[in-house]
Amino acid sequence: MAFSKIERRLKIKRRIRKHINGTAERPRMTVFRSNKQIYVQLIDDVAGKTLLSASSQETGDEKVSKVEQAAKVGKLIGEKALKAGITAVVFDRNGYLYHGRVKQLADAAREAGLKF
Repeated sequence: MAFSKIERRLKIKRRIRKHINGTAERPRMTVFRSNKQIYVQLIDDVAGKTLLSASSQETGDEKVSKVEQAAKVGKLIGEKALKAGITAVVFDRNGYLYHGRVKQLADAAREAGLKF
């Protein structure tokens, strides 16, 4: 049975989410990629609340590549998290391959001081 790209990603997402859980001390850092933007949230799954979020719309750069855009968002979420007193997170790639924009965002967040 052939799955579409979206069905395949959702299947991987469900498999990952069985094992990953965020707490207030170590929230889940989840990534969402659209065709034009990239979004990231720090989520406390115990309380069911989003603690912080960042997106490529906040950076305001339209003339850079999507990979550079993702790096800026990773740096931004890292800075916001450190200001809020969050140093460690659990990374949730949301079913996307750890490659390209997702990898760039994660590397930039690590450089900004987040541990995962």
